[in-house]
Amino acid sequence: MLGVSRREFLLGTAGAGAAFLGGGLIARQANAANFTLPITSLDHTLLPETVTRNMMGFGAGGPPPVLRMKQGKPFVVDVINNLKEPTSVHWHGLRLSNAMDGVPYLTQMPIEAGETFRYTITAPDAGTFWYHPHCNTLEQMARGMTGILVVEDQEDPGFDQDIPLNIRDFRLGGDGQFIDFYKPRLAARGGTLGTVSTVNWKTDETHDLPAGSLVRLRLAVTDVTRVGTYDLTGFDTGKGAAQLIALDSNPLPAPQAPENILLAPGQRADIALRVPDTEGQEVLLTLQTAKGPRLLAKFRSVGTSLNRDLKELRPLTPNPVPEADLANAEVLEFVFGWSPGGDAPKPSFCGTLGYTFWSINRVAWEGDSPDPVDPLAVMKQGKSYILRLRNETQNDHPIHLHGLSFRLLRSNKRELPPLVTDTALLQSKETMDVALVADNPGNWAFHCHVIEHQKTGLTGYLRVEA
Repeated sequence: MLGVSRREFLLGTAGAGAAFLGGGLIARQANAANFTLPITSLDHTLLPETVTRNMMGFGAGGPPPVLRMKQGKPFVVDVINNLKEPTSVHWHGLRLSNAMDGVPYLTQMPIEAGETFRYTITAPDAGTFWYHPHCNTLEQMARGMTGILVVEDQEDPGFDQDIPLNIRDFRLGGDGQFIDFYKPRLAARGGTLGTVSTVNWKTDETHDLPAGSLVRLRLAVTDVTRVGTYDLTGFDTGKGAAQLIALDSNPLPAPQAPENILLAPGQRADIALRVPDTEGQEVLLTLQTAKGPRLLAKFRSVGTSLNRDLKELRPLTPNPVPEADLANAEVLEFVFGWSPGGDAPKPSFCGTLGYTFWSINRVAWEGDSPDPVDPLAVMKQGKSYILRLRNETQNDHPIHLHGLSFRLLRSNKRELPPLVTDTALLQSKETMDVALVADNPGNWAFHCHVIEHQKTGLTGYLRVEA
C-alpha cells in the first residue's frame, strides 16, 4: 500500500499545480499558460433540431478544442474545473513526466470543483494523441469530455491541411437526451455501445478541400467502448491516392492502403490523402457494420486542382522510443480475465460503477483511492522487458499503458506488424508479447480502455523505479 508520506506529497504537489503564480504583472506574464482549458457543463446540438442537455466538455462551449504543441517544446495548460464534481486530465499516449499524467491519487489529487490545475507537458514524440478525464471516467467521457491533442513534427512533412477527426459515439434516446451510459450485463461482456456515431460532435461531418491538395487526416477513436474497422474510399488511384502513414502516433515502416483499419478505444490512425482533382468528388470515411458501411465523414474536392502528389511529402521521422534488448529482457506475465470474487469496489471520490467483473493477474482494481493496491510489477529504470499479455476471456480488451511505449512482437492468433504503440488490442483468447525499455520512472496506470471494463476491475499500474 502507498504510505501517508506519498499522500502528503501528492497533496502538496497538487496544491502547487493548482495555484496560479502571481506577484505582479511581469511574474504573471512569465508564468502564463500556453492554453487555458476550462471544463464545463453545456447543452449542444448533436442530432438535427435537438439540443442534448447536460453534456460535459472542454473549452468555452461546443466540441473540445484541438490542442497543438511542438515536439520537444514545453507546453503549459491550465485546466479550470467548472463542474460540480472532481475531475482530472490524462494525456493519452504521451510519454511525459509522471506528475503530469492525470491519474487521481496515483499521480495527483483530483481537481475539485472550482479548482485549477497546471499541467506542464514536454512531448518527446510527434503524432496524434488525445486527452480525457481519469476521474468519474465513464460518465464524464460519455457526456463529451474527449479531445484531440496534436504534437507537431519538428520538420514539416508538407501537407496543405491537417484535419483531426474525433470519432466517438453518444448514448442518446430518440429525443436526443442521454440514456443509461452502460448496462451491467454488457459491462461484464464486451461493453455497452453508443447509439449515435459522431465525428467532431457531428453526425454529418463534411470538409470542402482544395482539389488536388494533400491533407493529413488524424483519426482518434475516443469512444468508451466501440472496437471498429474503418475504410477510406472514393479517392483517385493516381498520384499516390491515399495512404495510412501512422498508427498510435508512430510512423508505419511502410505506407499501407487506408482500408480495414482496425481501431479500438484509445487508438489513432493518420492518413495522407490526395484530394481528387474533379470538383465535387467525395472521399468517404466509413465504419464497417453488420448492416454495411456507416458513413462518418465526407471530404469534398472544390476548385481548380493544385495537382500535388503524395511523393512530395517528407517521410515522417520515427519517434525516439528506445529499442528493447530482447536477448536480455525480463519477461513479465499479465492475465486479463474475470474477477475471482464479486466484491463491490471501494467507495471512491472519483466514482464507481458499483460492480467488480474484471481483474489483472486475478486482482481487481478496488477503485480510485489514496491507497490503491500494490503495483502489478516493479521494473528497473533503463532495463528491457517483454510483457506477455494473455486474454483468457471471449471479449476484446484494448490494453493501454501510460507513460511508456512498447513494440508489438508476436501473437498466438495472428501476424503482428512491428509497430510501436501505447494501446494494444487483445482479441478473444489472444496472447501477445510486447517489448519496452522502462525508461520513464513513476507509477503508470495499466488498464483496458473499454471504460466499463476499466471501472469494474480491469485496471492496475506498473512501477518504474530509478
